[in-house]
Amino acid sequence: MLRTIIDKEIRDLLRSTKFVYTFAVCAVLILLSFYIGASNYQTSVTHHEAARAENLRQLEGLTDWLNVEQHRIFLPPQPLAALVTRISNDIGRTTEVEARGELTAHDSRFNEEPIFAVFRFLDLRFIFQIVLSLLAILLGYDAISGEKERGTLRLALANAVPRWKYILGKLIGLFSTLSVSLLVALAIGCLMLPMMGVPMGGGDWIRLVLIIVAGLLYFGAFLSLSVFVSTMTQRTSSSFLVLLVFWIVSVLIIPRSAVLLAGRAVDVPSVDELASKKASFGTDLWSDFRSALADFSVPGEKDPEKLMTALNNYMDSLTTVRDNQMDAFALRLNEDRYNRQVQQQALAFNLARISPAASFSLAAAELAGTSLSLKDRYRQAAAEYQKTYASFMKEKTGMNVGGRMIIMKIGDDEKNEPIDPTELPAFVYNQPQLAGSIGNVTTDTGLLVFFNLIFFAAAMVAFNRYDAR
Repeated sequence: MLRTIIDKEIRDLLRSTKFVYTFAVCAVLILLSFYIGASNYQTSVTHHEAARAENLRQLEGLTDWLNVEQHRIFLPPQPLAALVTRISNDIGRTTEVEARGELTAHDSRFNEEPIFAVFRFLDLRFIFQIVLSLLAILLGYDAISGEKERGTLRLALANAVPRWKYILGKLIGLFSTLSVSLLVALAIGCLMLPMMGVPMGGGDWIRLVLIIVAGLLYFGAFLSLSVFVSTMTQRTSSSFLVLLVFWIVSVLIIPRSAVLLAGRAVDVPSVDELASKKASFGTDLWSDFRSALADFSVPGEKDPEKLMTALNNYMDSLTTVRDNQMDAFALRLNEDRYNRQVQQQALAFNLARISPAASFSLAAAELAGTSLSLKDRYRQAAAEYQKTYASFMKEKTGMNVGGRMIIMKIGDDEKNEPIDPTELPAFVYNQPQLAGSIGNVTTDTGLLVFFNLIFFAAAMVAFNRYDAR
């Protein structure tokens, strides 16, 4: 009996003009998101390689490593970031590195091309979160109330069909037909990635599959919700109106309201406030540095070169003390701001997770490596690189250069051989471990499963009380 109901639902759905048109639109949008994502990745790679080449070109012709004043590192493009962009275009991708001092990233994609910030990108997350949830509503809002209006519900139940089998068959038929159809479009989109030169490793494919699974769970939650609402109403127009209101609240209002409430509840000092405090403290340290520099003396030494070496070493020691004090002060400010941000983000996410849309969005971003932690990972990678860069420069120059340190030299640099910029250590950014990403999305995927179960159970209970007359 259950199989008969499922087969009937599949046949009815495949013959439906509504299904044909809506699926065609979704399939085109899915393929378009893969194409745009692959194209954006190729563009990002081109820009990244050009930026790295220009960075090395600016160092050509220098004859002393002490003259290296501007060395930059760049966040490399990630394949999955093109499909689930999230914050990857918002954060700074370029960091100027010195052997000393605090690092700050700048040059976000939206800063360079602000037009994309207006309408954002058509990515896979958008297709699932917005388009497929609407597809689930369009194809499920009349699952029960529509059958009643057409008179087929009373006829089906007259054949002594258990109601739980009827509602289960409805859901399985709808979900299987729609999921298989969508998987065909998604499979074609996945084939487009290597054909367009996107280097997908084994871990990237696993992440993409998990994103699709999370998307199907999200799609199933809205489909189960649609059937549930359809069992709570007597008319299809009422069912569609209720679902549309729920969609607006769930997808558009709850996530934004959660951020607003969290921002009110947890106060996070702005970057400008911290910069002002750091600048004031740095000015005081600079005054102390100049006062200490006035005490420099080497009694009895008359050799200019030895005097200059002693002065540089003395300034190096003063700069080290000053930088240590500045780093400790900045660390306290940054840690306080970071801890407040973590509290604010946790509150915002927990509030937003009452919406299936937020749970899916958070899971997809974490699996793609474009969640809020991307900024922290890039900053940590840049800080590790700074240590490597400092060791390299000390080996080349004999001192810790950078910051606001003044270096005095005697001699003609033009007689020296040009430096080789390719000797600079390469910056490497690694994606988070797959196991860690899977662990981080356990809560959100669990919530998506919970939404499916609770909406299905609610549909079962409501249908048992439904008046089919």
